[in-house]
Amino acid sequence: MSRGARTLLVLPLLGAALAASCVLAPERSAAAPRPAPPGPSASAPSPEQAVRAALDGLGPSPGRYALAVEDLTSGHCVTYGAVTEPFVSASLIKVDILAALLLHVQDRGTPLTAGERQLASAMIRRSDNDAAQQLWIEVGRRPGLDAANERLGFSGAHAGQQGPWGLTRTTVLDQLNLLRRVFTEDSPLTAGSRAYLRSLMGGVSAGQDWGVSAASSPAGAFALKNGWLQRDATHRWVVHSIGRVEHGGHVLLVAVLTDGQLAYEDGVSLVERTAATAVRALTENS
Repeated sequence: MSRGARTLLVLPLLGAALAASCVLAPERSAAAPRPAPPGPSASAPSPEQAVRAALDGLGPSPGRYALAVEDLTSGHCVTYGAVTEPFVSASLIKVDILAALLLHVQDRGTPLTAGERQLASAMIRRSDNDAAQQLWIEVGRRPGLDAANERLGFSGAHAGQQGPWGLTRTTVLDQLNLLRRVFTEDSPLTAGSRAYLRSLMGGVSAGQDWGVSAASSPAGAFALKNGWLQRDATHRWVVHSIGRVEHGGHVLLVAVLTDGQLAYEDGVSLVERTAATAVRALTENS
């Protein structure tokens, strides 16, 4: 939900193949501290080095997390943490379900029905699980989502296993790619489909607007979707947030995935702290 009524613009993807340029910045091991880079970069760190140093400075946290930030204004893209490891999707999958539905609607050549719009709004704006279940069935459950994800350019890890929609698996790089498909022109989704999805993510209900929104400037607009789930086996929490933020004149896509959190509140705090830290470091050093 944006602070005030602000228009969310879709931007062309800057540069060539930004997905391949995203810099991997794994968490520092306590047993093997990362040495300072030699030469001029030690006094003038690159944006990627600045993000890494800022996140390293937060210290360890329970569980694990993965972060990806792409600055659509400067073209810099940085990742950190458990970047290539899968996480349970929880309610993040709802954005993917709606993207799959919109691809289906494009293929059939007719607009969303009133019922589909009602379900889509409830699923994204209020994170309604019953609505998600109905649309999950409509897109063809796992096989249908897998087929849509192939068109969207996601890895096979994103949905390819049995079980409920909330227990599908994803990676932070897939979530960043999903944001690209929604917020840039690099997408099989039409301009109308992207605008519709952005409008829902930009108008989430009160109480759903935590997460990567913490990285936005006070006057900046944001659009997001969060996910959270307590695991039965461990009683620990999965807490995620993805979205678009505006900070210091920059437009950024941000994804943070966490699991193994002792409490829901711990996960929210970790997501917000890491998102805000990474965005500030990236924009101030770009």
